[in-house]
Amino acid sequence: MDTKKEIEKMERTVTVPAGYVRYLLDLAEDQGFDVDELLQHVELNREDITGRNELPAIQLGLLYQHIMWIAQDESFGMLSGGRVPNGTFRMMCHCIIHCRTLERALWRCSDFYEICRGSKIKPQLVRRGRYAKISFAPIDSLSDGEFSEMMAQESPTRIRTSLSMWHHFISWLIGCRLELKAAYFAFPEPDDTDMFRTLFQSEIKFDQHENAIVFPSRFLDLPLAQDEDTLRGFLKTAPFQLIVMVEDDNSLKSQVISMIGKDFSRNLPSADEVAYSLHMSVSTLRRRLLEEGTSYQKIKDEARRAAAINYMNSPQLSINDVAILMGFDEPSAFFRSFKKWTGMTPGDYRRSENYTQLYQR
Repeated sequence: MDTKKEIEKMERTVTVPAGYVRYLLDLAEDQGFDVDELLQHVELNREDITGRNELPAIQLGLLYQHIMWIAQDESFGMLSGGRVPNGTFRMMCHCIIHCRTLERALWRCSDFYEICRGSKIKPQLVRRGRYAKISFAPIDSLSDGEFSEMMAQESPTRIRTSLSMWHHFISWLIGCRLELKAAYFAFPEPDDTDMFRTLFQSEIKFDQHENAIVFPSRFLDLPLAQDEDTLRGFLKTAPFQLIVMVEDDNSLKSQVISMIGKDFSRNLPSADEVAYSLHMSVSTLRRRLLEEGTSYQKIKDEARRAAAINYMNSPQLSINDVAILMGFDEPSAFFRSFKKWTGMTPGDYRRSENYTQLYQR
């Protein structure tokens, strides 16, 4: 096997639209930051941003982390109504990680934003019968009029990004993709409607009375799939898992990848469970995947391999951190699997030219 080519192929599987980076840099430039210096931090330049349609998600994650740090604002690029001190998201996660159900965790999230400094906006959960929704609401000290005026001035991109990140965060908490019934937006339909469909993979409606995601209420009764060990790795790479959750195509393979998600610290769904969620029999699932030149087992193997490579490319994670994020109880078992996937041990990979050229600072 040509190890270098195989690794390069796997790295390309986890990307984000270059428009994400351009949006982030435009916000940074508006606040007086040196764009060239920001790009240099993640070994990019302006030509990379303008000349490519996609960029490695790890680089966007590192860029986002760097901007939040120098801006001293964890809500940079997201809805907040104020500057949120660094460390706020970490403390919120620690406050909810031991909740028994997703519903309890979301209520606690909302309570947390009432007492944290900076934010004037909080997530709001409403449960009614078969469906529930997450929307944005003002903290108690902000009037409804002030909140409405604030939201009217927000850009569609910032609203979309914030709602998408909450969707992905909830999906991470429960260890599977939160299936949406619909996503509602209060602004008129924009030119890039396809991006909304790609992100939320559900019915999309504009000119609504609020910005919200709607999903089956049964998800609220699920236990949290995460613990303090997986939270540690998640926080080191955030907002990586909040950005990268879906694939930009409509194939069955892409739908299966979306259901598998990006959280490999828990048991992955079986073929039966995936088929049930897609409203088809297991035999139909296997037949249609075969027509696309793949299989459920192959998709799972490729997804795990790609995730391991991308986590290994994140310099702030130790090899033991990566092993935990990948769901291995023993680092030695991860070592064996990684060598099987790439032909290299994790240590050899971190010392290789492929890693040091791209990610060492």
